[in-house]
Amino acid sequence: MALRLRLQGTNLSASDVGRSWHSREFPYRTSLVFQLKKVTSVMIKTIGKKLLEKRQEMLSIHPWVAFVLPIAVFLFVGSFEPKTHELVQNATDGISSLPSTSWFSLPYSLYPWIYTAKLFATLVALCFVWPDYRPLMRSIGWKGISIGIVGGVLWITICNLEWEQSTLYPLLKSWRLESLLGTGSRSAFNPFLELKGNTFGVLIYLAIRGIGLVLVVPVIEEHFLRGLVMRYLATDKWWNYPIGQVTVLSAIVGTVVPMLMHPDELLAAAVWFSLITILAWHTNNLWECIAAHCTSNLIVGAYVIVYGAWRLV
Repeated sequence: MALRLRLQGTNLSASDVGRSWHSREFPYRTSLVFQLKKVTSVMIKTIGKKLLEKRQEMLSIHPWVAFVLPIAVFLFVGSFEPKTHELVQNATDGISSLPSTSWFSLPYSLYPWIYTAKLFATLVALCFVWPDYRPLMRSIGWKGISIGIVGGVLWITICNLEWEQSTLYPLLKSWRLESLLGTGSRSAFNPFLELKGNTFGVLIYLAIRGIGLVLVVPVIEEHFLRGLVMRYLATDKWWNYPIGQVTVLSAIVGTVVPMLMHPDELLAAAVWFSLITILAWHTNNLWECIAAHCTSNLIVGAYVIVYGAWRLV
């Protein structure tokens, strides 16, 4: 026999109690929940509006922040990543060594977690400045993708020459600058080795690493380099300066800065970023450069997975 409850003059079965708890049989609780939701919604909207106003005010006074913040966050969190520069440095001597830890003595096994944190923090920074990127957005054609394919092949080919290891490193040693060796080396984390037996972990890592390599890095690097640095060198009012119009100085710096950011791939960086500068000059479209960057990184990432060349990432 079904249990009957009499509440506020209404007969309810036990199965109806759960539904009635949110209905008119309990008007006080429903009213309280509604008021809490309303207050929370108002608070979120108010705080969000204030944050947007502060953001707009700050970026209107300091427009360079929009181009610097994402890559600054990316590099800062990335400084915690464990490196393998000792292994790369000693490879020419035929001496193997264990991967070194980061500046902060973090174990190599934590690399996937640190990279994930870096990617998340960078995405948050991108969301914060994205409204300032919208005026630069334009449609993408075949030129950026085509140049990206050529650039990706060139990057892999030049890196496989290992010019830095065969020529630059011995030269630095002769000048007693051994401390510079490996300063730009990559973590070279091989998930198939480090996460062996954890198929799900490998797939998740490859997905996260792929998002960072193919989608995030091209956006933050190109906005920093061509959205800020090269335009800043061209004129004081750089924010009004068209993308793709370059001076001799900005063209040189537009290649030198990426070389400094890729010291273990100096020659590849010099060729690739010079090629993208020509693309920017020809198209006056920042997003063609981003498309080329995405395409090249996709090709490099695929090459790394297929041939196990993890030193490239």
